[in-house]
Amino acid sequence: MITKSKISIVVADDHPMLLKGLFEELTNNGYNVVGKAENGLKALELILKLKPTLAILDVDMPFLSGFEVVEMAKGKKVETEFIIQTFHKEVSYIAQAKRIQIKGYLLKEDSFLAIEKCIKAVINKGECFSESIQNTFENESNGLQNLQFLSPSEIVILKHISNQTSTNTIAEMLCVSVRTIEKHRSNIISKLDLEHKANSLTNWAFRNKISIVNL
Repeated sequence: MITKSKISIVVADDHPMLLKGLFEELTNNGYNVVGKAENGLKALELILKLKPTLAILDVDMPFLSGFEVVEMAKGKKVETEFIIQTFHKEVSYIAQAKRIQIKGYLLKEDSFLAIEKCIKAVINKGECFSESIQNTFENESNGLQNLQFLSPSEIVILKHISNQTSTNTIAEMLCVSVRTIEKHRSNIISKLDLEHKANSLTNWAFRNKISIVNL
């Protein structure tokens, strides 16, 4: 089993205090932190230059997001593994991380024990997603997978719903009756296996807006 001192790590976060805290926690616990960055561009440069075992990245950073750093680094065929550490709990962010094959996704509220657990899993070619979001992702990802069953008309309507456009406005925009839009909404709810409750589709669509607008 690889020892902590042999695990080289680059950390990146645009919040100086959070970056400092993560760097010190890792260093004090025996990890070999070889670089730190306060923006995505510097993080990418460090990863390409140092080729660390692991990079722990924030999502929202200047110049390049954490996701963009990962995609560009993977495009250069680096063997570095990646963990995202963020405040974002939205399923659309988690789905994006899975899409680009990021193996670790943690929330900044997670303990250092959770970080260590995630590091161990990722460097052993496993996956580790924050326990506080795993159940939510599993439930909502079923709906995302079911998007393939929507008709072209339903996809158009769902995109409008994700922008929180009202039923009346959607009907006017598409030159159809309100009753027609309501029927489409009911069909979409059934196909996505959502609860037939007021605003259930609107709330789901808004949470998953990034995935929906790219359909």
